[in-house]
Amino acid sequence: MAKRQTKGSPAAQVSDAKIHPLFPNGAWDPLTGSTAGDDRRDQSYLRKVKPQSPNQKALLDAIQEHNLVVALGPAGTGKTYLAISSAVEALDGGKVDRIVLSRPAIEAGESIGYLPGDMHEKMAPFLRPLYDALSDRLGGKRLRQLMQDGTIEIAPVGFMRGRTLNNAFVVIDEAQNCTYAQIKMLLTRLGWHSTMVLTGDPDQTDLLDNLSGLADIARRLEAVDGIAVVRLSETDIVRHPLVASMLTVL
Repeated sequence: MAKRQTKGSPAAQVSDAKIHPLFPNGAWDPLTGSTAGDDRRDQSYLRKVKPQSPNQKALLDAIQEHNLVVALGPAGTGKTYLAISSAVEALDGGKVDRIVLSRPAIEAGESIGYLPGDMHEKMAPFLRPLYDALSDRLGGKRLRQLMQDGTIEIAPVGFMRGRTLNNAFVVIDEAQNCTYAQIKMLLTRLGWHSTMVLTGDPDQTDLLDNLSGLADIARRLEAVDGIAVVRLSETDIVRHPLVASMLTVL
């Protein structure tokens, strides 16, 4: 039989550590946007998303006030989810006519080999996180309808060249896996009455060393009026509390 941990043992000290400072009253529920003990809303999708930290609020405010926003931060800080939530709200509010979501088709450290099917089927594994966020905000049925009529478009970065995106809300996800030239190309797609949000974590690129252009682009854009660069940190992570703990040591 295993020995019971004493109060002063290392294991007990770890278990007593405060590793999720954002929500002192209970664990945050990502499906309801509330802490433990609150009533859980019984619905298939969320109509309104509330920021869970000052930096998340700063990101939402920046998206409301600027046509171009760069959101930088580690995994789990809600960059993509908040950007897509803002896109859905803009669409529902009549501020834009369509939503365009894009991300690079980069394999995360392993080869998936040949994928059968047409272009949409081949790209599905790379674009799955965007589908998940949209489904959470819209519900599966409405999402399918909006994608069928072209109101929502999800495309890889390589298919964005040569386009001008007017009256659109554009989200470029995983921008740390884009080169400087690719990000420059994407930024120049911005058209009239449109909003563009780039999200990414410069510390988690899957490209070879010094190929990612996100950090350099963000540094240069910080000096440009009318563009917001929002930096999130480990304290903004809203995934499992261990994610924040791991990122501080990895």
